[in-house]
Amino acid sequence: MTTETNPHTQLDQQPDNSEQRERLAADLFALAGVEERASLISVPGARALCLPRAVDAPAGAFLIDTEFAHLHPGQDQSLHVMLPPELVTDTIGAGWAEQHPVARRGEIPSNAVMLYAPRDDYERSVVTRLVEAAHEYASGTTAAAGSGRPPKQLPSGPRI
Repeated sequence: MTTETNPHTQLDQQPDNSEQRERLAADLFALAGVEERASLISVPGARALCLPRAVDAPAGAFLIDTEFAHLHPGQDQSLHVMLPPELVTDTIGAGWAEQHPVARRGEIPSNAVMLYAPRDDYERSVVTRLVEAAHEYASGTTAAAGSGRPPKQLPSGPRI
């Protein structure tokens, strides 16, 4: 269950502790060129994944400025991310994400989604691959063969 307005928050099905969030953050902040900053658009304490400068990225690659994702602080271990548009429908349909309510209202790009908080290593691996795809999209790069890009058919997610 999530809130229907800002701040867009995951209300249940959180991990039992912060271990998965810490591992996820370590993986994501190690992505090439990613800088950790305070989010310019989320709640205080949110950790933003930013690129050092704007690149030749497609429209809708960033939440704000060069921030393409952020991890929520406190009890909410979900994150917001600008997925490549071609992944949005399948990611939501498989139960890994939901569209941001402001995107549903058409006020921000439709590829703004909440990825649900990973509760175990498997869920973290899928969430990591989705954020890697968002990173490639924001970086203006194409996925190389064998990269961490999500499979064409995502496995069922935690929220079906």
